[in-house]
Amino acid sequence: VCPEDFYQMFTLHGLYKSQVIPLLYGLLVGKKTTDYDHFFRQIMDDDDFDPETILSDFEAATIKSINSLFPNIVHKGCLFHFGQCIWRQIQSHGLQKNTKRINVIKAFDLIADDFDDDADDFLGYFEKTWIGESKKRGIGRKKPLFTIELWNVYDRTVANLPRSNNSIEGWHNAFTKCVAIVHPSVSKLTEKISREQSKFELDIAQIRQGQEPKPKKLKYRKLNERIKRLADDYHNLDLGEYLKGLAVNMSL
Repeated sequence: VCPEDFYQMFTLHGLYKSQVIPLLYGLLVGKKTTDYDHFFRQIMDDDDFDPETILSDFEAATIKSINSLFPNIVHKGCLFHFGQCIWRQIQSHGLQKNTKRINVIKAFDLIADDFDDDADDFLGYFEKTWIGESKKRGIGRKKPLFTIELWNVYDRTVANLPRSNNSIEGWHNAFTKCVAIVHPSVSKLTEKISREQSKFELDIAQIRQGQEPKPKKLKYRKLNERIKRLADDYHNLDLGEYLKGLAVNMSL
């Protein structure tokens, strides 16, 4: 959803008492690093924007802008989008028939031996993109396209923080249906945003008054509890068993 003179509507959401709330809406003319720089600088100047953490997708321009303007924050990539990147590569190499679930976080070398030879291209992609190729002398690894610190969400899991921005994706889908026009006018879009934001302002007021935030579905609460228990017990588990436990609970 975006007026014709713009490329995209870019939003920032915040976490308040476990509730994800849309905070800022921006109309961007493109998706270059300079476009995101302009957006973030405007917020920093007008709203004293100084976050502790940022969770984003893996769009290179967004990452570059965040790293440049917020060098001291904890920046993490969305686990869902990470999984989508991996799954697309699995499909492109015809490996989906052999691999229903895969979870590679900190044990690439451990599980790489379990792959057949036809997965060599996929493993090469994973090394180059996510963990870094082995150096020729066999000591250490080269810098990957996306650092492990960016996509590893272990710390967020232990801290009971969201591992993905799925709730934001869901909000965007619902908002798109609400607007019901692909290219609304700026005034029409502003009207819809104002109505939408009023609902969330009411949610914030109710939470401040002591009401419980809207609960997640039971199956997702149970899933998160299982994953957190595994993460909390990481240092007491055999690495192979730890990965198997995660693989049962997480799919791409």
